Amino acid sequence: MIDPRLLRDQPDTVRASQRARGEDEGLVDAWLAADERRRSAIARYDSLRAEQKATSKQVSRVQGDERDALLAKAKDLAAQVKQADADRSEAQAQESATMLDLSNVVEDGAPAGGEENYVVLEEVGERTAFDYEPRDHLALGETIGAIDVERGAKVSGARFYFLRGVGAELQQALLFLALRTAVDNGFTPMIPPVLVKPEVMQGTGFLGAHADEVYRLPDKDLYLVGTSEVPLAGYHMDEILDADTFPRRYAGWSTCFRPEAGSYGKDTRGIIRVHQFDKVEMFVYCRPEDAHDEHLRLLAFEKEMLAKAELPYRVIDVAAGDLGSSAARKYDCEAWVPSQGRYREVTSTSNCTEFQSRRLNIRYRGEDGRPRYVATLNGTLATTRWIVALLENHQRPDGSVYVPQELRPYLGNRDVLKPVT
Repeated sequence: MIDPRLLRDQPDTVRASQRARGEDEGLVDAWLAADERRRSAIARYDSLRAEQKATSKQVSRVQGDERDALLAKAKDLAAQVKQADADRSEAQAQESATMLDLSNVVEDGAPAGGEENYVVLEEVGERTAFDYEPRDHLALGETIGAIDVERGAKVSGARFYFLRGVGAELQQALLFLALRTAVDNGFTPMIPPVLVKPEVMQGTGFLGAHADEVYRLPDKDLYLVGTSEVPLAGYHMDEILDADTFPRRYAGWSTCFRPEAGSYGKDTRGIIRVHQFDKVEMFVYCRPEDAHDEHLRLLAFEKEMLAKAELPYRVIDVAAGDLGSSAARKYDCEAWVPSQGRYREVTSTSNCTEFQSRRLNIRYRGEDGRPRYVATLNGTLATTRWIVALLENHQRPDGSVYVPQELRPYLGNRDVLKPVT
């Protein structure tokens, strides 16, 4: 959530952020009104409680009619205190609910607008071109015996698939390479839970307006994660961390689940938009003043992986309206997909500043000894979708697929994935 002091002292900054996102700036005024009611309710409760205590002390010191009058007053005060306490609780609940509706404040420099208003920062590598009609990733995956969506749908329904043979090996190779890249850059490898409690899902910003983007097990009151960002954010929930250990960098390897709500009819062929996939996700805790530079480091690690996969790609600065509620700034790397003649997202890295840590109560002690909220960041290092770009960009006329040098040690030192009969 947003720093309440920022909302009180610089409401225009938050209003401008809401406008840039295309969201309701009236929420700022709604929160300010709710905050005023909350503070007034607290002041009234504290005043009545103090008067009640003072009256109770006086009762024991007097007799007769004066005592009867004080007892009557004490009874009336008790009723007022009870009502004031209820008013205080209601006001606090309203203020908290309104705060949860507010998205993170967009970082200066992020493009305003929606999904189509991104800014291309750079293009790396030449877009792959062929002197023959290239196959798409599904045709290639079937040719080399790597992907089976027909049986995936038979077993689990639409947008499910089997990775088999070299397909299973290729995914593992990608993720192992990603994990090694992370470890070599100072990350601690993690295998996190894929089911989390509501407070963790809520704390990372994936409930509320985004509740249709996650799977829920209602009888257990648990959620399946769509990214290991969620359990890694909850890893230090309700803790005060030692700032001398910053930045704390974790790399989570997990299976991820997404309903893909609202994507009916989109990317129904192959494994671009599916309900289940595997991913290696970077997650960082650091001081807020270091978050901007740390964000650029995460982007650099993603670019390092794309270079190892020998893929042409571009980097985009995502527009405010497409950031998601937790992110203040986001960069996506999009790999070239020849069969579609366009770039498709393969990595994303977000600076969530203190938004998640305030919700999850994750702090560190500053030099003055006072606890402060940490900044959190996340970034994709590899995922199942990379198979799409790898197969299509590295295909050969006979349907075989070239294996990039860095992947070969994880694929039995094969340099080509050959068609199967």
